[in-house]
Amino acid sequence: MSRQIQVTFDAHDPRALSVFWRDVLGYVHPPPPGVHLPEGADPLAAWDDFLEQAGVPQEQRNSASALEDPDGSGPRLYFQQVPEDKVAKNRLHLDVRTASDLRGEERMAALETECERLLALGATRLQRFEPDPPMSVGFIVMADPEGNEFCLD
Repeated sequence: MSRQIQVTFDAHDPRALSVFWRDVLGYVHPPPPGVHLPEGADPLAAWDDFLEQAGVPQEQRNSASALEDPDGSGPRLYFQQVPEDKVAKNRLHLDVRTASDLRGEERMAALETECERLLALGATRLQRFEPDPPMSVGFIVMADPEGNEFCLD
């Protein structure tokens, strides 16, 4: 029997971090339980309404957020609010695979283009690793707005 996984991020601002990763990956925010959203409706606005109607105090409304792959093939991402700061390098990270079929300068140019897009979304560029055949085809290490490292691969 196979299992599904959910990747969980600790965050100071779950909603903002989920919006960042939504835009990076093309994922979507799921609607609140029992709510059917019409085409084009904003799921975050639906969550605001849902939490207000449920009587959730304003200070608790950003305690969590989630994302799902609209194709259903990728893992669900969950963002939970925590009080502490990130203090060390991640022991697990995401590889955002944008140029996995390319090699050499074509690959690195595609990674640089994606890096620029992610910088505009709030990411930070940490380091570029040049291709070093046969063990590495090159990649760029970045961090999300809360400092979680990930690689453009």
